[in-house]
Amino acid sequence: MVMARNLILSDPKSPFAEAFRALRTNLQFTGIDKKVKSILITSSLPNEGKSTVVKNLAYSVALTGNKVVVIDGDLRNPTVHKSFNLPNNRGLTNLLIDEGDYEAYLNVDNSYDNLHILTSGPLPPNPTELLGSNKMKKLISLIRENYDYLFIDSPPVVTVTDAVVLAPVVDGVILVVHAGKTEIEAASRAKEILESVKANILGVVLNRVKESRNGYYYYYYYYGDHKSQSKKRRKR
Repeated sequence: MVMARNLILSDPKSPFAEAFRALRTNLQFTGIDKKVKSILITSSLPNEGKSTVVKNLAYSVALTGNKVVVIDGDLRNPTVHKSFNLPNNRGLTNLLIDEGDYEAYLNVDNSYDNLHILTSGPLPPNPTELLGSNKMKKLISLIRENYDYLFIDSPPVVTVTDAVVLAPVVDGVILVVHAGKTEIEAASRAKEILESVKANILGVVLNRVKESRNGYYYYYYYYGDHKSQSKKRRKR
């Protein structure tokens, strides 16, 4: 798979890069009464591509000059440090336990000094308790005050409750669905779980739709709350 970061920079007219720009634009128009700044990105089940969406959406938003923070909130199977080629000896878990200055734990991206990454840190025995703690809520609030956007990569909704404890704390949630793989029942169940905690579901990203002309995978997405049923589509 061709990495979206390279396509955004070197091939800005590619369907892949265009899809992330469109997703970025939609984020800017969400929230009439309250700006959507802190966003949880999750999926119904594992291996649906949420971490890829987190990374490339963060790059797309940072490219416009916005100050962005990415947090690896998947304390069971963290991948953000791998995506950004960073060490993971210290991160979110250390910060929540030690209560230090959060900025001391942020990694600065090599290409964008306005993009900061907080890796997961060592895996804890109690991930749900840490993510649902007042310390985590305070951290989200502090970053929201000092940055333009916060993207949190979280575990799947249906399999564990970690995303559920974070969903009511952030401004909105994006659900990632794998085209041709995710079953309708699993996606529906994820939506029901998020709605049960009054999460603000911003929309759904349908990931890895095959583009037949060049063989690249790219992103077709349905965006907007589920009540409006408005759709955005990538050109073919």
